[in-house]
Amino acid sequence: MTETTAAPRAAQNLEGKLTGRVAFVTGGTRGIGAAIARTLAGQGAALAVGYAGNVEAAEAFAHDFRANHVNDGVKFTMHRGNVGSGDDCRRVIAEVLDEHGRLDILVNNAGITIDKTVAKMTDDDWQKVLAVNLSGAFYLSQAALAHMLERGTGRIINVSSAVGEMGHIGQANYAASKSGLFGLTKSLAREALFQLARSGKLDGNDVGVTVNAITPGYIETEMFAAVPEKMVARILTEIPTGRLGQPEEVARVVHFLAEDTAGYVTGEVWGINGGLYM
Repeated sequence: MTETTAAPRAAQNLEGKLTGRVAFVTGGTRGIGAAIARTLAGQGAALAVGYAGNVEAAEAFAHDFRANHVNDGVKFTMHRGNVGSGDDCRRVIAEVLDEHGRLDILVNNAGITIDKTVAKMTDDDWQKVLAVNLSGAFYLSQAALAHMLERGTGRIINVSSAVGEMGHIGQANYAASKSGLFGLTKSLAREALFQLARSGKLDGNDVGVTVNAITPGYIETEMFAAVPEKMVARILTEIPTGRLGQPEEVARVVHFLAEDTAGYVTGEVWGINGGLYM
């Protein structure tokens, strides 16, 4: 490779890794989303979390979060909406910007499943899952990206799944939606840098705007607790590490991708699956 002269480094946020940043996590009150939200806030980010229908779980998360961060000075807001609706997505992003004044990190974590074999899957089963898991990520990213590009910095992290890489019986809709996030991630990553360059905001900008995806495998959440023991035993034989992943292990990867210093990582798909898919 030929040597090049390094561009001046952009001012980076090193004080508390994410201190001064604002993060919005969809589906952020349960499971992997809750772990991501707590980790980002633990690194100093002001936090907004999105939720849909489970008000009880959202209120429980809010109570626990406020109790644990009461002395931290971390700003925290809750936002209810339907991720499958473009209008709702744009409204919620506007709410976050109004409440916090900025948005630095968007984690598209919200997702649903409607598991049926292809033979039994209805049009509605197909459309509902794609609307939330794929279209919702597009709507939210589109709204957030306009703000991030204007400021010249930002992070978008799409939570896909190992199922999107491998496929799974009874989950054609879910697998298709999660696989679709790969193309969305790479296209948004390229377009973000193109737009920054065109507006003159890329030169000397080490932070930039990046878009990445993660693909968790089998993670030990309350949802997985409903899986029968025999099925869990079979699943464990398929995972080279011989165990389920923990939500916090997923959150650590998101935290890294959200940092200012991850500005040279974009358009990538990060597997977090214990070797299930290599």
